[in-house]
Amino acid sequence: MNVAVIGPGSDVEEEELRLAYEVGRLAALEGWVVITGGLGGVMEAASRGAAETGGTVVGLLPGPDARDAGQGVMIPIPTGLGELRDGLVVRAADGVICVGGSWGTLSEVALAMRMGKPVIQLRGWSIADRSGQAIGGVIEADNPAEAVELLKRPPAL
Repeated sequence: MNVAVIGPGSDVEEEELRLAYEVGRLAALEGWVVITGGLGGVMEAASRGAAETGGTVVGLLPGPDARDAGQGVMIPIPTGLGELRDGLVVRAADGVICVGGSWGTLSEVALAMRMGKPVIQLRGWSIADRSGQAIGGVIEADNPAEAVELLKRPPAL
């Protein structure tokens, strides 16, 4: 399985970094390939967690230079697409685990939902329609172990 671990690259809380590291570690223990946007913050924490556990980490970088990859990225792919690479991150994955939130993260969540991929979220966005009702589809997890377990067997929506 390929899992995209998404989240903000900057302005990240320490707890989100801890959660992302653990998601990457647990995904690697499952034998999953971890795919990220290849930069810092949540992406780097998940990459390090997976790499330090012996997993495989692919980083789809926004710029043209593979040297921009964060720690833990084993296979850097410089796309030169800027934020448009968000679509590649979720397209390459069988499922998505979101840790925290930023505008880029929100776009990845929306694209994954549009593609019909399961999205598991830890401390992410709360999305509502015009009437204020929560929009379903994104599955909330309380911790990294639950997030990985939910992605293994996503509940029917």
